[in-house]
Amino acid sequence: MIALQLALAALSGWLTYLSYEPHGLWPAGIIGVGLLYFLLVWRRPSLRLGALLGFVHAVTMYLFTLPWIGELVGRFPYVALAISCAIYALLTGLGGTAIGRWRYGFVLFPFLYVAVEHLRSSFPFGGFAWLRLAWGQIDGPLAPLAALGGPVLVSFSAALAGCALVAVLCKPRKAGGIALVLCLVAGVASGVFHRSMAEETAGEATVAAIQGNVPRLGLDFNAQRRAVLNNHARVTHQLAQAGAQPDLVIWPENSSDVNPFADDQARTTIESAVQDIGAPVLVGTLTEDEVGERNTMQVFDPETGAGDFHHKKYLQPFGEYMPMRDFFRMFSSYVDLAGDFKPGTGNSTVLMDGIRVGVATCYEVIVDDSYRTAVENGAQILATPTNNATFGFSDMTYQQLAMSRLRAIELDRAVVVAATSGVSAIVHPDGSVSQQTGIFEPGSLVETLPLKSTVTPAVHFGQLLEWGLTIMGALTAFIALVANRKRIKD
Repeated sequence: MIALQLALAALSGWLTYLSYEPHGLWPAGIIGVGLLYFLLVWRRPSLRLGALLGFVHAVTMYLFTLPWIGELVGRFPYVALAISCAIYALLTGLGGTAIGRWRYGFVLFPFLYVAVEHLRSSFPFGGFAWLRLAWGQIDGPLAPLAALGGPVLVSFSAALAGCALVAVLCKPRKAGGIALVLCLVAGVASGVFHRSMAEETAGEATVAAIQGNVPRLGLDFNAQRRAVLNNHARVTHQLAQAGAQPDLVIWPENSSDVNPFADDQARTTIESAVQDIGAPVLVGTLTEDEVGERNTMQVFDPETGAGDFHHKKYLQPFGEYMPMRDFFRMFSSYVDLAGDFKPGTGNSTVLMDGIRVGVATCYEVIVDDSYRTAVENGAQILATPTNNATFGFSDMTYQQLAMSRLRAIELDRAVVVAATSGVSAIVHPDGSVSQQTGIFEPGSLVETLPLKSTVTPAVHFGQLLEWGLTIMGALTAFIALVANRKRIKD
């Protein structure tokens, strides 16, 4: 029987994985979490078995979701990351088993689920928020809830819907049905609320996203960098020759890995493209100052030259910097592939021809505070410049695009995704994608998009809501475990 329970836990994890892009089967995420909850109450498993069920659910989901990491660092670090993230789910299974012994535990389990999700997304080294349940709900009816409470509210509602479905099929059926209906009503109501905000605009801007692509083979390291820069400059020139007249142009992260402030040839290449297109261009480059190396998005204006900039604030641990480098070197030589970038301290916006643009560079899109800070500081439109070339044809770029789409809904802003090798995309404030490129091909996207000044409830209250749900989940699990222990003693 234990073998069957573990197999079903693995199935629940696999189903949840299917909700993520490029599969995008949002009901599978709800069913997957529901199946996990069912296993935590079915045949009243021991707390130890419940913890194991939670772990098997999570490790299966992460092993299927994260293979793209192995494209860069190999199989062992990827598997180690999946296992490390799954360890948090021991708490989900342990506390969920105790909560599930209450008649209305299905209402309380989602609090624990998002509490553990918050913990994993925050600790250690800033956590790893890539694996939130919300990202798999982008095309589902619960996605509009992001405008009210951010990704945490979407995750909570999806988990509640899954648990309510279990209650409907088992017991208490009536209460489960009410909870399920409330989830759907909340999703529909938030969608109506979000559509009502769509009419509030502060003007329009024509924006271009440039995807220059990367050379695949045959060049040494320095030549690769210059080829990538030349590719983006060439596509920008082609766009100008086609008669395009954008107000803003977004190049990807690492589109110029040659520092234009230290290399005259690189700067000339960039400025030539900027002059030709006749609009400010946001260029992804590497710079260095008295603090150290920076991953920088730099504005170049055809009239005033180098202008505003965004130093990436939320750096990817084990990639852009290496925490505890000497310690981890004892386990793998891959640690020396990690960079030594220093985080920025700005407000996550740049000014481009009078338009305030919010910037979340690649990994930053998973961090709630990144775009929220930008909107609080007047961002009218958002940009996600990213470099996904290292991860090949994997699922990574599609998973990241889903995050930009949910951010668009959460913040009521259009998002321009510019990737070195794809997928670049134009995302509207309702999360829909009007244009996107293929992978590993040059291209450009041009579209007139709304500029917005609205501030959604998620910006004001999203963080408070997340902490409130987290505290509620932790307290609920603690009380349930204490009650379970007392019951055993009695």
